[in-house]
Amino acid sequence: MLVQFMLKNVLSFREETILDMSAIHAYKEHECNLADCGNGEKFLRVAAIYGANASGKSNLHRAMRYFQKIVSSSFNNVEDGELTAIDTYYRPFLFDISHENSEFQLIQILGGYEYKYGFEYNRKCIVTEWLYRKNLETNRTAMIFERTTDKVEFGASVRRECDLYKDQIPTETLVLSFFSKLKLETTIYKTVYAGIMDDILIVPINFWENSRIIQTFLPAAIDNEKEELLDFLSAIDTGIRDIRYIRHDDSQKEVRFETYHIGEDGEKYPLNLYSESEGTIKSILFFIFARKVILYDRLIFVDELNIKLHPLLLKYMIDLFYDNSSKAQLIYTTHDTTLMDKKFFRRDQIWFVQKDECGYSELSALSDFKVRSDASFEKDYLAGVYGGIPMLQEFRMKEGK
Repeated sequence: MLVQFMLKNVLSFREETILDMSAIHAYKEHECNLADCGNGEKFLRVAAIYGANASGKSNLHRAMRYFQKIVSSSFNNVEDGELTAIDTYYRPFLFDISHENSEFQLIQILGGYEYKYGFEYNRKCIVTEWLYRKNLETNRTAMIFERTTDKVEFGASVRRECDLYKDQIPTETLVLSFFSKLKLETTIYKTVYAGIMDDILIVPINFWENSRIIQTFLPAAIDNEKEELLDFLSAIDTGIRDIRYIRHDDSQKEVRFETYHIGEDGEKYPLNLYSESEGTIKSILFFIFARKVILYDRLIFVDELNIKLHPLLLKYMIDLFYDNSSKAQLIYTTHDTTLMDKKFFRRDQIWFVQKDECGYSELSALSDFKVRSDASFEKDYLAGVYGGIPMLQEFRMKEGK
């Protein structure tokens, strides 16, 4: 379960920016929107991020993907002349000649522990890196390792095993990435690595337009979860009564998908999947991703979830995550203010991204503002009370004719 994601000097987020999924204890509304980890703390199941075009919403989504990419590939061997992972994904705030170090930190609950992992880097080296583990029963925190450009220090629980390798870690490689690839007695590194790579799904923007994603994930869903998929498609009123796939070429890679609808005569008629609406295709893929996330208590981060979806369908998708048997989480960015309402969301679930005159993106929560008990979230947002809207000026098309 994600507790907090921090970034600094990444893309348009120059200053330290924190997306916090911890619930605010003082808010008593919509308790069902929260997940309880059993230690007295509760966390948001869903967070919605609003903002104007070019405000930086997508940059937050992109930054989390960069974080994953560095963790996954910093230990890969690089040929001469090729870019390292930290060079590839060093994307500092560009409207500044200083180009300081970038920084990430993730706090995540895995099992009975809370892990705090992060690193500071530039295009040449890892500057600092750290990993701490807190036992949620005893509330005790242990240092697993602390790393600087000069040395790595290990905590007592892993020191004997890890000290042997500390001089072998390249300056451009993360300690976490390095030890997660080794066979060790301790499972801490593999646990944290898997938590970052497997428990967090960063869905590409316009994922429903990517035929490779469809070809990769839909056949398995039809084979293993067809009944559930058809129930879902029926529930959202697509008219689809069946879905099948056929492999055409010898390589078995090219797949044709067909959906089936009932005609006036009561017979089933096939339709190429790509002839369905984009909203239907997006819904099918979202079902596949969301089902895995909900079944295994993971997190999914979707950029512009509202695109191609009717507001009622968007709400339906979000409500899937309010499942008391799961601790799954959904983070999404959107322009659609239809659901920005106290009937659906708590104040700590709504976030705004705004860019200032210098190009800095700033993230804030609705809970940061004094909100009247009778306030309309949507009305006040569109009036500019919370920021995160475009600052439009008068413009005439006919001028200069």
